[in-house]
Amino acid sequence: MADDVLIVFTPSGRRGRFEKGTTVLQAGRQLGVDIDSVCGGRGLCGRCQVKVAEGDFAKHNIKSRADHVSPWNEVEQRYHEKSRKGVKPGRRLSCQARILDDVVVDVPADSQVHKQVVRKRPEVRDIVLDPAVRLHYVDVEQPDMHKPSGDLERLLKSLREQWDLTELEDADLRLLQNLQKALRDGAWKVTVAVHRGKRLTAVWPGFHDRAFGVAIDIGSTTIAAHLCDLASGEVLASNGIMNPQIRFGEDLMSRVSYVMMNPGGDAEMTAAVREAINDLIAETAEEAGVSPEEILNATFVGNPIMHHLLLGIDPTELGGAPFALATNSGMTLWAEELGVRIHPDARVYVLPCIAGHVGADTAGVVLSETPHLSDDIVLVVDVGTNAEIVLGSKDRLLAASSPTGPAFEGAQISSGQRAASGAIERVRIDPETLEPRFKVIGCDQWSNEPGFEKKVKRLGVTGICGSGIIEVLAEMYLAGIITPDGTIDGAMAAKSDRVQQDGRTWSYLLHAGEPEIRITQNDVRAIQLAKAALYAGTRLLMDHLGIESVDRIVLAGAFGAHIDVKYAMVLGLIPDCNLEKVTSAGNAAGTGARIALLNQKARDEIENVVRKIEKIETAVEPRFQAHFVEAMSFPHATAPYPMLRKAVPLPAPKKAAQPDGDEGGGRRRRRQRSRQQAE
Repeated sequence: MADDVLIVFTPSGRRGRFEKGTTVLQAGRQLGVDIDSVCGGRGLCGRCQVKVAEGDFAKHNIKSRADHVSPWNEVEQRYHEKSRKGVKPGRRLSCQARILDDVVVDVPADSQVHKQVVRKRPEVRDIVLDPAVRLHYVDVEQPDMHKPSGDLERLLKSLREQWDLTELEDADLRLLQNLQKALRDGAWKVTVAVHRGKRLTAVWPGFHDRAFGVAIDIGSTTIAAHLCDLASGEVLASNGIMNPQIRFGEDLMSRVSYVMMNPGGDAEMTAAVREAINDLIAETAEEAGVSPEEILNATFVGNPIMHHLLLGIDPTELGGAPFALATNSGMTLWAEELGVRIHPDARVYVLPCIAGHVGADTAGVVLSETPHLSDDIVLVVDVGTNAEIVLGSKDRLLAASSPTGPAFEGAQISSGQRAASGAIERVRIDPETLEPRFKVIGCDQWSNEPGFEKKVKRLGVTGICGSGIIEVLAEMYLAGIITPDGTIDGAMAAKSDRVQQDGRTWSYLLHAGEPEIRITQNDVRAIQLAKAALYAGTRLLMDHLGIESVDRIVLAGAFGAHIDVKYAMVLGLIPDCNLEKVTSAGNAAGTGARIALLNQKARDEIENVVRKIEKIETAVEPRFQAHFVEAMSFPHATAPYPMLRKAVPLPAPKKAAQPDGDEGGGRRRRRQRSRQQAE
């Protein structure tokens, strides 16, 4: 038609002809262009901002000018003056700008419904913003005696007509209880929250554009929360607290034992963790200036025992073979069902568990790190008191857990502690003098630098945390203080008085102050047992996959985020790999929870992936013990580690040290030296 004009949208490239006077938003919707809007084109939300391109576009055969759309109007001016953010320079509200001539219109990324929330690490995909809960502002037809119909039915009809929500099913009872007042207070204009395009969960009179969600990772030691704006994907605040269940037992099995020995113990732990979650949400919301009742969606991850206790399920069955889960499916619940104090009709999504000791936290890691989309063979290890291991690619994915124990977190170590101010986290040992230098959490200086003592006077040097344990043992091995079989070599006392006799064994004095911090033979053994369990679990999965090496390794979890990957490989925690292909992912489980919060399709994706993951139970695998024994050596008894050797000069093999030194004269000399030290 002669009066039709052409509009081309970038970056999508969608184009079409429309009657003059059609709004840019209306044209975009008819063409399926991704333009955000909560208010339905009334100039209230400001999310539909676009930019009219100016110039000659030969590709589209268009000469586009700013005056090819209608002039700036009163609605835009009012929004610009009254809104906190206003209309950005050079932009228009697409719901107000009407097409007058052929035009090219750019839809900026922040005006798209499915925005990308950019991740900082380049190897991990961005998050496409598509939250499960969306707000819709709608005009509702007033009641008419000649057209008998309920308020809810007219609201549903308006949503279908104005927002094309064709799959609407029903509304929550609480919404229905508040609906009539909201409609009349809002002069028949209301904002409703719709969960996954199907169910109405909340209603406000008039225009409302604040909707928030929270992603929570329930760890056995700490609980972490990330409060997000569901419209932008922005993390507004993050916080963490200690898991109060620690008082029932530090590790997971001790908590299961508590339930077994104390009837009602599961209810105690459920109440404790839910109260902690509520305190954490309240604190995080206050920090962000958000009311907890504005939180309309939440996602949770956690290991199987934390998962069951959150849901109020007795975890006893997870305490012994066959480690049966009550459910391994993802679950969508009302917040009230879990006693979570956010919006009373908010929905909570709990990610699926994978197996009896591979939980929803590992599902979150998989969602974050995407090994199921990789062409490479990827090893993902979430290191904690129980290490969860995932291995594979887009062709096949396997998972297992391995009982590493709490040594990596500083427990069972003589001077060990959790990561906190004053804990030694970095260590270097001079291979010639065996003198150490170290860093503590809360101070940027090394211990041999001027001013260190003054800076740490307030903090103190209080102990050594997991990353420090890994580094000091690796440095002791590289310096020859520890032999490949894990024995502290007493012969090195001739080189440095930091190697000291400790009963029938030897120790290494790391810090001579108060408190004295030394690495004992038992400390070395604790790490050997932990790392051997981790490596054996990994090697078992490699056997099942029929491979001898991996292409890429990702270390997840708080421990994985802080250890130096080189030292992890030197000790043999992980198999040989190009060090440039070994990365730390931080709290990948929490990131997975955030992805599920901000992208509803990710929930369906992870449930499909979990169903395809092959679960390997290390406890019943006969090869596990053989792999475990070989992995007790540093870095390994038989694996050659060629790629590591190219990057790090490993010490030449030497004879295993005896508990009191070597045979004959050498041992007598060290005994004599020990007597002299004692005197």
